[in-house]
Amino acid sequence: MTKRALLLVDIQNDFCAGGALAVPEGDSTVDVANALIDWCKTRGDAVVASMDWHPADHGSFASQHNVEPYTQGRLDSLPQTFWPDHCVQDTEGAELHPLLKHKAIDAVFHKGANPQIDSYSAFFDNGHKQKTQLDEWLRHHEISTLIVVGLATDYCVKFTVLDALSLGYSVNVITDGCRGVNLNPQDSAQAFMNMSAAGATLYTLADWVETQG
Repeated sequence: MTKRALLLVDIQNDFCAGGALAVPEGDSTVDVANALIDWCKTRGDAVVASMDWHPADHGSFASQHNVEPYTQGRLDSLPQTFWPDHCVQDTEGAELHPLLKHKAIDAVFHKGANPQIDSYSAFFDNGHKQKTQLDEWLRHHEISTLIVVGLATDYCVKFTVLDALSLGYSVNVITDGCRGVNLNPQDSAQAFMNMSAAGATLYTLADWVETQG
């Protein structure tokens, strides 16, 4: 039997209402995530989470470059959006959303701790120079299929899904469990198209529950 894991991408306070980098309707991902946690736990599936975990002087922060948030530039020779300070290590903003079922999470993987480069994906930094421990953990537990929800659709979810596919995982994205930043109005829709084109299967929560039994 194929082993599965639910991957919760960056469902953290700073990406939800009142947070430093609040994603529109970001909080709505929590109910979907919790429903999937319950669904997975009754079937023996693992539940893992990624967390942005930035030092206070992270190079992706607009404050480090004296520019306005959302300014475009470069970091470590890569194109970079300069963000409001967010998910700073050991702050309330970096914590998982309080209504998320924390106790059901089997493992948490931090990303974005290197101040010299951003890390959207839960697997790699943006330059693919360093890996997190996520892939090693999944392989150790013989997991080959992922169910993905979280924040934000057009950044961390998209790059996590694309990396998972490139690493050989079967990936299912629950679309109503994701919300996007949408610096451009169609960014999230385009992100879902990119994920699907790369091999991910897209479901709503209702479709997933109905088709997967």
